[in-house]
Amino acid sequence: MISVEEALARCLDLVKPLPPETVPLAQAGGRWMRALATARRDQPPFPASAMDGYAVQGDPGIDASFEVIGEAGAGHAFDGTVGAGQAVRIFTGAPVPKGATRVVIQEDVRRDGDRITVMAASDGSTNIRPQGQDFRAGDSLSPRRLRPNDLALLAAMNLPTVQASRRPIVALIATGDELVMPGEDPSPDQIIASNSFALKALVEAEGGQVRLLPIARDSEAELATVLSLAEDADVIVTIGGASVGDHDLVGKTAGLEHSFWKIAMRPGKPLMAGRLNGIPMLGLPGNPVSAIVCAHLFLLPMVRAMLGDPAPAPQLRRARLAVDLPANGPRAHYMRSRLTLGDGLPDITPFDRQDSALLSILGQADALLIRPIKDDPVNAGTTVDYLPI
Repeated sequence: MISVEEALARCLDLVKPLPPETVPLAQAGGRWMRALATARRDQPPFPASAMDGYAVQGDPGIDASFEVIGEAGAGHAFDGTVGAGQAVRIFTGAPVPKGATRVVIQEDVRRDGDRITVMAASDGSTNIRPQGQDFRAGDSLSPRRLRPNDLALLAAMNLPTVQASRRPIVALIATGDELVMPGEDPSPDQIIASNSFALKALVEAEGGQVRLLPIARDSEAELATVLSLAEDADVIVTIGGASVGDHDLVGKTAGLEHSFWKIAMRPGKPLMAGRLNGIPMLGLPGNPVSAIVCAHLFLLPMVRAMLGDPAPAPQLRRARLAVDLPANGPRAHYMRSRLTLGDGLPDITPFDRQDSALLSILGQADALLIRPIKDDPVNAGTTVDYLPI
């Protein structure tokens, strides 16, 4: 058995960033932008009013009077020039007229016909946003996974498209005679295929595309037939069939080159990875919790790497242990746990029941407490690593 860290390194060695494609900005949310995005214009593109008020020259004091000679609104500039003793009614976001150096906010003036009188002293602000205050033409946004905030910035840069990684196609194949799909009528010795739906949601939330293939029954011929449907996938993920029983056929598949088989962790010992006819392949355990935990630790980093993430490994966090725990054994233990907000670090409490078949416990968990191999007993209050799930 190899360590979790070595297994992750080997999984990441199987994949590489996919080529970029041109993506309309409206479809780019959550995508990995692969090239610098360069602004085509300044923002704001002109000196703009930060307030509703009146654009004037100088720094007028109380009782200063001005003649209103026009109006400027957002998208409607005033074409003239503001001279001494003159004012232009202006609204937030409008271009500041030539000659004006300050916007007096409307609450600080009294208007009578075409004249205004200043009623309050200036607070020192010009209430004008200078041209290029936010960014200048030629400024750039570095490659990243695009958040909604980034999309607003790119749009303001006047960029209708971005160069983003192609979404990896992940083929999911559940295996086993015991499985039926939700809604079907299982026989007394069958169970519902549940893992695929969690894995599909995880991969899609990370930015991948999922093809949910038919269940592969426990025969070499049927397994080969279903695997043939994944020949154009970027990653093939099998669920179950990766252990050492007579009916565990995935590891014996023709054309499979093993990178590793079995890791020193729980849940998830029978994890397998390699290449099937050149396509990266990850063989997840069949137990539901094992499959989903291994997806967080290995499958999602592979997806992130294909999308172009320069740091695809799981990002661990720190918490304060809420209970005493005994020494750990020869495999790293990823314990389903619950977080509680506290002062500073959150508190983390592992569930008493850690069986790898207990989906109800996983459904209540929001973290995996990580116990290293042969970890000594740890007391409540100790700072520990965890992975949010």
